[in-house]
Amino acid sequence: MTTLFLLYESAAGYALFERLESEVVATEDAEWQKSMQDLGKFGKIVKMKGFAPFLSAEASLANINDVSEGLLNEFLQDFLVTYMPKAKGKVELGVADPALGSAIQSATSISCVSNKMVRELLRGVRLHFDAFISELEDGDLEKAQLGLGHAFSRAKVKFNVNRVDNMIIQSIAMLDVLDKDLNTFAMRVKEWYSWHFPELVKIESDNVKFTRLVLLIGDKVTVSEETLDGIEQIVGDATTAQSILVAARTSMGQDIAEIDLTNVTHFAERVIALADYRTGLHAYLQEKMNTCAPNLAALIGEYVGARLIAHAGSLTNLAKYPASTVQILGAEKALFRALKTRGNTPKYGLLYHSSFIGRAATKNKGRISRVLANKCSIASRLDAFSDVPTAKFGEMLRDQVEERLAFYSTGKAPRRNKDVMKEVIAELSAEGLYDSLNAEAGASADKPSRKRARDDDSDDSDDDEPAKKKKKKSKSKDKSKSKDKAKSKSKDKKKSKKKSKK
Repeated sequence: MTTLFLLYESAAGYALFERLESEVVATEDAEWQKSMQDLGKFGKIVKMKGFAPFLSAEASLANINDVSEGLLNEFLQDFLVTYMPKAKGKVELGVADPALGSAIQSATSISCVSNKMVRELLRGVRLHFDAFISELEDGDLEKAQLGLGHAFSRAKVKFNVNRVDNMIIQSIAMLDVLDKDLNTFAMRVKEWYSWHFPELVKIESDNVKFTRLVLLIGDKVTVSEETLDGIEQIVGDATTAQSILVAARTSMGQDIAEIDLTNVTHFAERVIALADYRTGLHAYLQEKMNTCAPNLAALIGEYVGARLIAHAGSLTNLAKYPASTVQILGAEKALFRALKTRGNTPKYGLLYHSSFIGRAATKNKGRISRVLANKCSIASRLDAFSDVPTAKFGEMLRDQVEERLAFYSTGKAPRRNKDVMKEVIAELSAEGLYDSLNAEAGASADKPSRKRARDDDSDDSDDDEPAKKKKKKSKSKDKSKSKDKAKSKSKDKKKSKKKSKK
């Protein structure tokens, strides 16, 4: 007969309990549930064998971190070796986490189990734990749990700094400021340098390229065949470079003094440095989006995704929004104006900057924005609550939006969302990034709710409309036929009554 021991990890320390009753516990029995609530009866089921308290808050945090990751540290191993019996094959250790149980079994050769009965017993231990430890006063365990919970949460946030979306919010705000400043400064360079070389603005309109040409050319008198290669490298076109050379030789601009040209070139250097910094900041934003919100970035791009996160305040807030809110995010003024004046509400907000809205026809812009908002809501929730970041879901969601665009233009039916998600889950499972437990959760999450049955994201609403109309028509025909039959029967009855009277 094997004896079952229970390992309980608390905020105060590790505790080991022995099950006294050897028979199988009927966990779903009402009498068992009542006995578990009663300390006197539950004390006859389990007995405390040992307790190892944590000596400090740092030790408590370190041990709970190891337990959450399924690791066996030296402190827990010494505790188990001290209090567990040495008889092999006759004792079992019940643990809540199977990963921790496998680590204990491989290190100490103690047979570990994790099943429903063990979890029910540990639930009773958790309920009456303060009664088993006589040294604990009222409120000590609650204080330890509160302190450990705060420390554990802070450690998790500090540990995974790459998932902090605050850097995305600051980066997209800085990019907006840089775009405005670069536009203002480049216009100042054009206006300043055009007194000397006015024809250059008409040939090259790009702000950054124009500023680089100002640094390269300097005084237009010095432009020659030797500088033609450098001009061609900036503009990327030999014909444009040749036209700049011809324009410099026949320019109508005034001459410029050396000190004036020095000030213009110094200011142009600052503008170029600012443009280079903006390029690096854009690359930094792409990297952060691919780390923090890879599915959202794969679906609608880094810019629009970052603007949605910044407008919502955080990725978690964006994940909590329904798809209808995501659709008009950024168009709040237009929405309240429409509600006040009883006009048409806006169809899109920040999603208007997505390429999908621009590619859709005018009559389909509202429909595709609704589909895109649904997919953005799914992608943001995947990014916010998944442990392993991956862009596979975002890529498949983007393909679904592409299929929806094709459906509106050609009539080709898109794939069902449930089938697409199953394909991604199967692909990730093959790569070892999606375990079976998450697969079951994803399958249950794929069940559509009645409230959202008319949502455009169900990917079947538009396709099934003709079928629904046919069903309605057939039902109405059946009803009319039944009415006709009832009328004919009533007429036959009246005729038979008249004949009997005669």
